[in-house]
Amino acid sequence: MSLDFFDSSGQPYAYCDDGDTIFTFGGAPIAFIDGDSIYSFSGAHLGFFENGNIWDHRGGVVLFTQGSSGGPMKPLQALKPLKGLKSLKPLKGLKSLKPLKALKSMNWSSISPQQLFEV
Repeated sequence: MSLDFFDSSGQPYAYCDDGDTIFTFGGAPIAFIDGDSIYSFSGAHLGFFENGNIWDHRGGVVLFTQGSSGGPMKPLQALKPLKGLKSLKPLKGLKSLKPLKALKSMNWSSISPQQLFEV
């Protein structure tokens, strides 16, 4: 399963081509998917992955994939850049406890992808 993630303006931000690791298009590993959760490699819970969207802890959409459902109206998607060479993935840290899910909103998150992934 290959997923391309786009931000609130439709710009490509990251991708996942193995169902596990999220990479920037430059090739940097920034997070991993575990069930319906997104974690940093240090183990911090970053958000939830549901219906093709990455939701923050407040219920706003940070990133979306083609065919995602729910959340705000999606913009047109810009062309994806070529994928860079992948960097080595760091070891996964001990995962923190998953917080309770917030009610999903019809709004974009006030958190940017850069802030979410601390890139």
